[in-house]
Parts: sequence; C-alpha cells; structure tokens
Amino acid sequence: MSIIEEKLVNAITEVIQTTYNITPTPGMVMIEIPKDTRNGDYSTNIAMRLKKYIDQNPRDIALQLVEPLNRLDIVESVSVAGPGFINFVMKKSILADCIKTILEQTDTYGQNNRGNGEKVLVEYVSANPTGILHLGHARGAAWGDALTRMMKASGYDVLREYYVNDAGAQIDNLGKSLLARYKQRFGVDAQLPEDGYYGEDVKKIAEDIANEYGEKFLDMDETESIEWFKSEGKKRELKRIENDLDLFRVHFDSWISEKSFTDAGKVEEVVETMVNKGLTYEKDGALWFKSSLYGDDKDRVLRKSDGYYTYLTPDIANHVHKLERGYTHLVNLWGADHHGYIPRMKAALSALGYPADCLDVDIIQMVRLIEDGKEVKMSKRTGNAVTIRELCEDIGVDAARYFFVARALDTHLDFDLGLARSESNDNPVYYAQYAHARICSIINGAGEYDHPSHYDLLNDPHEVELLKLLNEFTNTLSDCAATRSPNKMCNYIHKLAATFHSFYGACKVNDADNKALSAQRLDLCKATGIVLKNALHYIGVSAPEHM
Repeated sequence: MSIIEEKLVNAITEVIQTTYNITPTPGMVMIEIPKDTRNGDYSTNIAMRLKKYIDQNPRDIALQLVEPLNRLDIVESVSVAGPGFINFVMKKSILADCIKTILEQTDTYGQNNRGNGEKVLVEYVSANPTGILHLGHARGAAWGDALTRMMKASGYDVLREYYVNDAGAQIDNLGKSLLARYKQRFGVDAQLPEDGYYGEDVKKIAEDIANEYGEKFLDMDETESIEWFKSEGKKRELKRIENDLDLFRVHFDSWISEKSFTDAGKVEEVVETMVNKGLTYEKDGALWFKSSLYGDDKDRVLRKSDGYYTYLTPDIANHVHKLERGYTHLVNLWGADHHGYIPRMKAALSALGYPADCLDVDIIQMVRLIEDGKEVKMSKRTGNAVTIRELCEDIGVDAARYFFVARALDTHLDFDLGLARSESNDNPVYYAQYAHARICSIINGAGEYDHPSHYDLLNDPHEVELLKLLNEFTNTLSDCAATRSPNKMCNYIHKLAATFHSFYGACKVNDADNKALSAQRLDLCKATGIVLKNALHYIGVSAPEHM
C-alpha cells in the first residue's frame, strides 16, 4: 500500500482500539480510491466489517468514528456516505509529499520489501534446444521477465532459471537430423529419422558445420559422430535462443541442464529415495509412483519397462534440486499443454516431504496473431511459424513486450499486429511512450527554474488525481509481484498516461504570470515522468525522450 494508505490504516486501527477496545486483524482495514472522486480521495468500508463485532447499524458505527478521524493531521475532512462508507479528503500537501520523494529516489522509487527476502526460483521459457523460439515462448519470456523484475524490486530473492531439456529422444533426433543434413551437403544419400527435425534452422546449422569442418565427419564412426552432432547442435541452438532472448531483453541468472542431472546421478538418487520411502511399486516391468495417494488422478510411471525414464522422473529431480539449493518457493511458467503435469509434480514433492505450497505453476494460454481481422499462422518470409525475432523486427521490441504482458497469462491472447504498429492513441504502447516524451519536452522547454520546497498550490482536481496515482505506484508494484500479475502494471501505465494527458490539457504548466505555480507543476511533471519510466522498465519497455 502507499504511504498515505498505510497512515490511514494505522490511524483507523488506533481509533477503533480507542473507541471500541477492538484490535482489527491484519487486512481488516481496507482503503480504496473511490470511483467518484467527489466522494473523497480515499474510502474505507471498515464500519460494515465492524458489524460482526458491534451490534449497531454500520452507518451509526461510521458516524461514531468520524469525529476522532477528523482530528488526524493528514486529512482535510472525513464524511460518511451510503450505508456506512467513510470517505477521506486528504490535505493536498500530504498528497504532494510524494513529489519530493520521487525526485530524490528517481529510479528506485517504488521499490519495497514486500517479499522480505523470500528465496524464489522462477523457471520460464525452457524451450527444447531443437528449434527457434516462437510466439508461445515469447509470451512466457515477456511475462516471466516482467514478473521477476517486479519481484526483485519488491524484496524477493529471485533466481531466473532456464531449464534445458537436453536429454532424451528429442536430442537424439536432433543429432541424427544434423548428421543427415551434413551428409546431404556432400551428396550422400542420408535419411532423416521419422521423428527428426526438418526445419530450415537445422539445415542451416548443418551447412555451417560443413563449411567449418569440411568432410571431417563423413568417415567417422556413426555412433561417435551422432554424439558430436548432438552436443554441437544443442550448443548452437542454445546460442541462437540466447541471442533471440537478448534481443527481447530477457536474461537468465541460471541455465541448468537436464543432462547434468542424469550424468551426476541425481535422477537415480531421487528414484532410490522414492523406492526407499515406499512411494513406488513394480508392475508390468515398469516402476510406478503412487501419485494417486497425493492428489493426482492416477499413478504415474517413473521408469518404463525398457529401462528408460519417463519425462516426469528427471523433472522431479530438477525440482528437488531447486529446493536443495535453498529456494523455498518455486514458480514455473508452463504452456497450456503441460497443464496435466501440475498435479503429478505437486504429488511428487508432497510425497518427498516438501510443503504442499512450495510450488506454483502459472499456465500460459495460446497466442493468435491477428492482422486485418484475420489470423496470421505463418511467417510471410519463411512459411513457418512466426518467431520472436521476426515479430520484434516487424513491430519492435517495445510493442511486443507490452502486448504480451498487457493481458492476464491464463487468458487467450489475440495479438493485433496492425494496432501494435500504429502510431495513434489507440496503441497503448505509443500512448504511454508519447506521454513520457511530452513530459521530457515540457521539462526541456522550461529551462532553469527554482525548485519549490513545498507543493501547496497543487489543488486542481486534475493535479490531485495525478498525485494520488503517483502515491499508488509502490502499492501497484508490490501487488504485481505478490500476486504474480504484471499485467496490472500495464493497467497502471495506461491510467497514469491518461491522467497526465488530461492534466496537461486542463492545467497550464509554464505560466509566466505565476512562476510559483509553474515551478510546482513542473516538478509534478518531472515526478510523473520518473514514475512512468520506472513502470515501463518493469515490463521491459523503453521510455523515449523524443517521438
């Protein structure tokens, strides 16, 4: 909550204790900004909540609280509306105190300690290193990066991790596909495996290897050459993924390999632990996990009858390794096709003795590209699915980042390419960035001025609305982090930009006949620009000074 809201909550709590000898429970006193600002700057429904403890009409309770609340040094007036809402009109100087704080803290304004140092590991993207990143990956990348930026700024000890699925059949097929393409480059009649990778990206890697190494691998033992191509292919695919993510302003603290778990015996260790704890049984030559005892809809195979582990088993080892590193809360962003894996992973961790709430999985719903009212399924250039790089080259990184974060992750997203390209107020990215550029122009055009020591002249309703929003930024940031909802920041950005545009249209900033008011309004503009820039940063969008 904002500093003002915190002061109001503390004051209301104290008044209730004094008046009724009741100590409100945490979260009981709630403050909100009324939709109709004529009712006041802030409002609380505490009188209705106290009905549970006091046998009186909520309006009568509210009226009894008005007199002591009116004595607060931060309020101009307190009134009761409707069935018992208590409305506060704040002293304008209290609202304007945030300007000085913002100008002093600049880039750090909004940072808070909501997370209290909690160690959280967030895993996202984690695409197999067998191809190029596409739109589904882009949505998870933008969301995960925005979320972790906000969590870091809100006092969480966050690790951003990419889990590399570099073991199993898909990597075997990558190696075989690359070797076949490499041989074809030299005229050898080589066939790709049935489940191989036929894309242009794999063909390009094979051509690059052929150009770099010549015919070196044509006479090499087949098994040995496949292993080399597996390793080299994974390395090159990962490098391309990293380059695409770098373009998209997404960076990870840790890249961790599934193969490393296998090579280090971590998977066998987890399986042995589960066997020793009596969590498994043998059936039809396979090893089964009794996952139905821990909330799953049925038991799951850990090791198939052919001796190979299922996808689930190394994934359990991965999650156990996360917790062994001291992270108490795990967050995964998974595609909608992985929805069924959630109960089995939670079951495995619970069975191994970890807290039931140590893992949260947020599902990424599908993305559709829309242009001229029609769905765009394929790249015009390659005929394949549209990639992150192509999208960024088409509409720009800023628009891509904003549009992917603007809608809640669990809802389907229709991505309007025409809107994202447009330079109009209908485009929310352009609208917000234009507000920042306009602020920079105002400040630069004003030249040198004497900065005020107080802001007692900012009494216009448009100024008051802007001040309330600036006071809300810290609360918005911490709420986005705590609820894992970075889309709320986009809502805040749009509202802040709209409120600033409205203020600028109604209030003359540079008034030669009133230099004192001009100076206060210029500082208000400057503070708004700082907050807007900070808010855009947390969703990975730039704040240009010129447009």
